Formats: sequence, C-alpha cells, structure tokens
Amino acid sequence: MIHFCLAHSAYHVHCWLPRSHRLRLQVTVFLFGITTLALQFYVLLRPSSSRYCSQPLLNNLVGNIIFTFFAIGFTVLLTHMEPVPQALKRMFSVFGVGSFGEGICTMVLTVLATKCEKTTPELYYLSVLLSVSSLVSTVLFSSLGLLWLASVTCARTDAKTTV
Repeated sequence: MIHFCLAHSAYHVHCWLPRSHRLRLQVTVFLFGITTLALQFYVLLRPSSSRYCSQPLLNNLVGNIIFTFFAIGFTVLLTHMEPVPQALKRMFSVFGVGSFGEGICTMVLTVLATKCEKTTPELYYLSVLLSVSSLVSTVLFSSLGLLWLASVTCARTDAKTTV
C-alpha cells in the first residue's frame, strides 16, 4: 500500500500547492522515487541476496520494484494532468488494490522469513522496512477512509432543509 500512498499523497499535495511551487514538488517526488529504486536495485544486485532463503523475498523485491516504477509513473501523470481523466482515476484505483495486495504479501513473507535474517540480511531488512511502511500506510488509509465514510453517511443534525 506504500506505493499507492506515496502517489496519492503527492497528487493531493500537488493540488493544494500554488502553481509556482508545483515544479519543486514534482522534482522532489521524482528524486525520492529514483532514490528508492536505487536502494532496491542495490539490495537486488548484492551477492548475498541470491543466497538461499526459505521464503521468496527476492521475488517479492522484484514485485516491489515493479510497483515502484508504476508509482513513479502514476505520480508523474497525476501531477501533470489537469483535470485527471476518469480512465486514469480508475487505473489508479486498480493500482491501489494491487499495491494493497503487494503490501499484504510482503508482510506475510517477512513474518515467515525470520531465518533469512542470517543468510540474506540486506534483503530481509529491506523487506522489514517495506512491511512496516506498508502497514503504516494501510492503517493511515483505512482510518482516512473510515473518516470519509462517516462524514458522507452521517447527516448533520443542525443542517436546515430548504424547500
């Protein structure tokens, strides 16, 4: 869920900023994405990452790299298009569901791979970092979704009706 969270947050911050400050945000988010990719590729290409691990953490890292590419692409598209087309919004929602699934898989694989800490330490600790960030972003979006749902479904009692 961290990939969706980053792209979604960048989009909303982009909408709130005045036009003169938007380029700085776009450059910052792009550099953050490139730094994240560099860290993931560093761990992927380490010789110790190819050692035996009982869980497919290396395959999961490749999946996270793919989702990071998609997150950077969605961030660039969402921050450059005004207004955002409905088709892109739908694709972004599908990406969010996939990102949630990837986060769940990362958390489950990391919990099951405690023995891999000794054989593939960089890969294991990156997986822990991705798991914690996915958990935090899932809790954040769940709480924001519940607050939004409560505000939509609960009618204000002090609102006056107009006829």
